[in-house]
Amino acid sequence: MAAGKRIRAAYEGVDRDGLVSLDDAVKMVKERATAKFDETIEISMNLGIDPRHADQNVRGAVNLPNGTGKTIRVAVFAKDAKADEARAAGADLVGAEDLMESIQGGATDFERVIATPDMMPLVGRLGKVLGPRGLMPNPKLGTVTADVAGAIEAAKGGQVQFRAEKTGIIHAGIGKASFSEANILENAKAFIDAIQKAKPSGAKGTYVKKIAISSTMGPGLKIDVASVNPDA
Repeated sequence: MAAGKRIRAAYEGVDRDGLVSLDDAVKMVKERATAKFDETIEISMNLGIDPRHADQNVRGAVNLPNGTGKTIRVAVFAKDAKADEARAAGADLVGAEDLMESIQGGATDFERVIATPDMMPLVGRLGKVLGPRGLMPNPKLGTVTADVAGAIEAAKGGQVQFRAEKTGIIHAGIGKASFSEANILENAKAFIDAIQKAKPSGAKGTYVKKIAISSTMGPGLKIDVASVNPDA
């Protein structure tokens, strides 16, 4: 099917301004994910916050019950026994000064960075490289930890990190089009629930304003926020 025809078919029957339940949105998005690759199912949430204020920032991590369908490459800063533990747990890159120099040299083929607490002075020197990509290890996200094996397992098992952008929008991949509807729905609910629980103290008025779900190449569907009971 030509790309133009495929896109037209994907949008057929979609009311771009209408609201649908989360269940119906997942069903429709999955049905319309017809690209030649396994499209990522993405969720976007518009929150009533101003992240420029410290008491309105939304950041954290959630373990999706059915994983993300994506292979995550993990880099770990650790030494000695902790480095051995990281390798045994399946870390893709493990090191200390050598890993820092490699990253400074441009090697950034990883999606998660974990560090033991004693490594943070070293990792801090990579702030200009890791910071803009959202990869700087953070105790609040469980990526600065002595339990490197647990952090690696979480990263590779479907943990998604989230952080509100300046406009108050959060988005993340929550699975693949090849997942069953039930698994996508379960992941979506877990993600929405995590965002609700992360409501900051400074948030006033409506916290969850809008929710939308889409696939990589498909239409976005607006969710009836009341259908997920965001203020429960």
